[in-house]
Formats: sequence, C-alpha cells, structure tokens
Amino acid sequence: MKKKLASVLLCAVMAASMLTGCGNSGDAAATTPATDSKTDAATTEVADTTAAADGSVYYLNFKPEVDEVWQTLAKEYTEETGVPVKVVTAASGTYEQTLMSEIANTEAPTLFQINGPIGYKNWKDYCADLKDTDLYSWLMDKSLAITGEDGGVYGIPYVVEGYGIIYNDAIMQKYFALDGAKAASMDEINNFAKLKEVVEDMQARKDELGIEGVFASTSLTPGEDWRWQTHLANIPVYYEYKDKGITDTDNLEFTYSDNFKNIFDLYINNSCTAPGLLGSKSVDDSMAEFALGQVAMVQNGNWAWGQISGVDGNTVKAEDVKFLPIYTGVEGEENQGLCTGTENFFCINKEASAEDQAASIAFVEWLFSSETGKAAVTNDLGFIAPFDTFTDAEKPTDPLAQEVLRYMADSSKTSVSWNFTSFPSQQFKDDFGAALLEYASGSIDWDSVKQTVVDRWAAEKAAIAAN
Repeated sequence: MKKKLASVLLCAVMAASMLTGCGNSGDAAATTPATDSKTDAATTEVADTTAAADGSVYYLNFKPEVDEVWQTLAKEYTEETGVPVKVVTAASGTYEQTLMSEIANTEAPTLFQINGPIGYKNWKDYCADLKDTDLYSWLMDKSLAITGEDGGVYGIPYVVEGYGIIYNDAIMQKYFALDGAKAASMDEINNFAKLKEVVEDMQARKDELGIEGVFASTSLTPGEDWRWQTHLANIPVYYEYKDKGITDTDNLEFTYSDNFKNIFDLYINNSCTAPGLLGSKSVDDSMAEFALGQVAMVQNGNWAWGQISGVDGNTVKAEDVKFLPIYTGVEGEENQGLCTGTENFFCINKEASAEDQAASIAFVEWLFSSETGKAAVTNDLGFIAPFDTFTDAEKPTDPLAQEVLRYMADSSKTSVSWNFTSFPSQQFKDDFGAALLEYASGSIDWDSVKQTVVDRWAAEKAAIAAN
C-alpha cells in the first residue's frame, strides 16, 4: 500500500493540474487535516448501498466558494438519514496537495474528485468501479464518464459547464444603434473577422458607449491566468486533436497557434486595462469590471454568474447577460458553439470500508435524486447536472446556465469539447501563463510563446511517461 501511495503521489506532483479553473477563485482555508497515517488495507469493491446506514461520508471539496452550501447539505443529509457526513474544503489552488495529504490518513476521504483522464491516471488505485450504481445509470451521456481498460466506470461527471465570451447585451444594443456600426445585431457576429471588426470599432467609440474598454482585464497574475493557459488554450488544442483524430498527444504541434494569438491580441488590445498592467489583474477584478458596466465583454463560464450578480453596485441586468462563442478565425467556425464539458468527476475511495463506500454512494445519489438535493444542486451550487433525474423545472434558471442549455439544444451549433483535461501538468500551464504575461508586456515575441508551449508540453508528457 505504501508503495502504491508513493507512486500515486509522484504522479500527482507532476500533474498537479487537477480541478483548476472553473470558478475556483475563492480563498477559504482548508479544514485542518488529520495527522494519522493510513494503515494498509485490502482493496474492496463497491458495496451494496443498503449498507449505507452503517457507514459515514468524508467528502473532500475543491471549490471554496461553495463550502457553505456543502456544509449545509451535509447537515441536512445527516438529520434526514442519521449518516454522518464530513466536508473538508481545500484552500484555493491546493486541492491536489490536500488530497495527497488526506488520502494517507486513517480517516481518508471516502468521496473525492478528479479532473478527467489525467486525474484518473494519478488516482486510479483509489477509484472504485461505479458501473453498477444508480448514479451511473442516471447519466444522460455515459460517454462523459471516466472508464478503465477493463470496462469499469471510475469517475462520474456531476456537472456540465460551458464557457465563452460573456457579453452585456444592453451595451451591444447601444452600439448597434450608433451610426456606422459594423453590425446590426449579435446574429451577424459569428466568426472572428466580424468579431474583430465590431470590437475594434467599439473600442474606438468607447466614450460614446460609456465604457472603459470592450473587454475586461485579461487576468495574468500567476494563479489567476487559468482562463488563458487552460480555457482559451483548449480551443487550438481541440482543433488540432480534431484534425488528427486523437484525444491526447505526447507532442503538441500547436498548429492553431496563430488562432490563439488572434483572440488573445483582441482581448489585450481592446481592454479597459493596458497590456503592460495585466500582470496585476485578477479574475475578480475582471468580473467586477463587467458587473459594474465598465466593459462590454469578458471571457468566463456559466459559473461566473454568481461573481457578476454578487458584486456590490452591480449594474448589469440578468436578461442582458449572454454568451458568444470564442471565435479565433478557424474555417467553419460559424457553426461553433460554446466550450462545453466537465472536469468534475466524483470518485469513491475503494480503500475505504465497504460501509463507507456504500454511504458515500448513497449520499451522492440522494443529492441528485431527492427534492432537497436537486434544489441545492440547481439553486445553490448552480450546477447544470447531467442526470435524467432532473425535470425542466428543476434545471438552473440563471442567465448563463440558460445560455449553455440554449447552445446545447441548438443542433446547428457544435460544442467545443473540453480537451484541457489532457494537458500534461500544472507546471505546463504555469509556464504557458508566464509566457503569455511576458508577451503581453512586450518582453518576448509570439514565436517564443509558441516554442514554450511546444517544448514544455513535450517535456511534461515525457516526465509522466517516465514514471
């Protein structure tokens, strides 16, 4: 067991990219972890959930901003069933390290999360097979699940999310009404060329529009740059994978590098903040700029609605908050939808007792099937749940979630799948982000950024293969 854990920890250190990004901007501290060492235990299979009442649940949560919601749910479930549920929340950006520490304890998490195939490679020795659970049977698109070569199901997605360019429709309508506007409606903006034409004209006429810039600040502070080195980078990787018919590679060519540059340049050159100052900007800064009506657009996901609506002095009305796909100049992008997918997969710790495994499965199934659980999932956690247990009336009503659902339902649009779960490591992302900051400040040229991406991808993938 100790040898197994050592191997897992080594892989995890090299790929500590798990669960970064998506709304992970809070600063809540982690619950103090226990210090006992985990004793060796025989691998167990998932038990029948009828044994749930004899077990307990320890859930390790990765999003500080929803810690209070999970604590409330844990209390409600315990009151309803008598089953003890403990929730520990890792501090922002520390989930992987916290999981490494906690998994070695005598009382280790029974329920935890991975971010996709890379996360599964790191933690597969701790992931129980969930193929016979109700939770898996409820999954609308079973291809989203993390599966093993043996056909087992080891990670089940619990939320679908989407991201793109969020825009304030009130500002856009004001622009369309100006003499000489480069478009008459958002329907005309369905490719990069038109987006660039409109954005640059809006930037030139920002005083007429009453804004400080078209785009909110491109947050390039280390640790705050995940929207670019992960989410935006997903688009060129998606198209390269699509061209090659693959889902991963040891050597990324970054063939769509110029397309990434297209949109990144548009962001930093038509912003409320000068490119040289972006290294001091955070995600919260950019979301506040949008919420206060200082800018017309910002790249982020549906999870950002809480950040927008929660800003003091917010001036943006819910009905004016809309999504636009991230266009980069790729042929045929007129039919491109939002970037839609998930990097949030529930796993059950197979090293836990049979009773605790059963209790943990029962807790998650309650969450996605009971009225109380589903209401919290939709209204408090803000999830777009991928399970058929939700009726239309139980799905999210916030404007960005509705936009994701609208794009998903539009058969003329093809969603951009999430491929950043195949990115080799957090170190790769950090190096990419650092290169973007240097580029924005004028310290290096774009060819240097491209070379950094290609070289660091290959090096990190090789390091993983060597271990």
